[in-house]
Amino acid sequence: MDIENDRWTIRGMDWNNPSRIHSWQELIRWVNEVGFLPLFKNEINGFSAEERTSARYWWSGNPEQDPWEWRQFMARSGQVAYGKFFGKKAGFISRQWFPHFANWRRDGYDFDSRWDEALASLRQKHIMDQFSARDELYSFELKRLAGFGKEGEKNFDGTVTDLQMGGYLLIRDFRQRLNKKGQPYGWPISVYATPEALWGYKHISSAYSVEPAQSKQLIYEQVRKNFPSATEATLQTVLGWER
Repeated sequence: MDIENDRWTIRGMDWNNPSRIHSWQELIRWVNEVGFLPLFKNEINGFSAEERTSARYWWSGNPEQDPWEWRQFMARSGQVAYGKFFGKKAGFISRQWFPHFANWRRDGYDFDSRWDEALASLRQKHIMDQFSARDELYSFELKRLAGFGKEGEKNFDGTVTDLQMGGYLLIRDFRQRLNKKGQPYGWPISVYATPEALWGYKHISSAYSVEPAQSKQLIYEQVRKNFPSATEATLQTVLGWER
C-alpha cells in the first residue's frame, strides 16, 4: 500500500489473474502454506495479502470481495493468528508456525517470568494481568480495566502493539459494541486475546526446547523459501525485532 497524491493506493493483482486469491478461506489456505504473511505490501516482493488480491474491492465493505473485511473473518475463525506482528504492522501467522514465532519473540520468557526479570514495563503488566480472569477483551474494556485513559496510563495502542510484536497478544476478533438491549451498534472493534487462549499453552510452548535464535533462523528460511527475493536486509526490515 502506497500513498500517491495524498491517497492510499493498493498494489493488487489484475482481476483476471489466475493467481489472484478470491476469498478469505483461500487466503487462510495460503497463510497455512507460507506460514507468515503481512497484510500490506512491504520491502519483500510478493510477501503480502495485498499483492495477491485485487485492488478493486479494498475498503468497499463487501464481505465477499473486500480483503479488509476478510481479515475479520480470518481472525474470528481461529485457524490463523492475526495481529501486529510485522514491524508493528498487521499480518497473519499459521498455527503451525506460531510456536516458533512466540519462542523467538519471547526469547525464552513467558510474560510472568519476563516481569519477574524486570524485562517488561508496568504498562504491559497492567494489560496482561487482565487476561488472568478473561480469555478475551474488547479493546475499550482492556483499556479501561488496565488503567489507561484521560487520567491514567498513556500509550495504550503502542503498548498493546508491543505485546503483539512480542508474541504475547493477538487480535482474536472484531465485534460491535452492544447497547443496553443487547443490540450491536457502531464499527467493529478489536477483541484481544493471548495465543494460549486461542490454541492452548501446550501448543504455543511446543518450540520452547529450541533456542530462540534457531526459531528466528527457521522463520527466515521459511520466508526465503516462499519469497526468494527476500534478502537478509529486507528480512530484518520486515520481520526484524528489537525489544
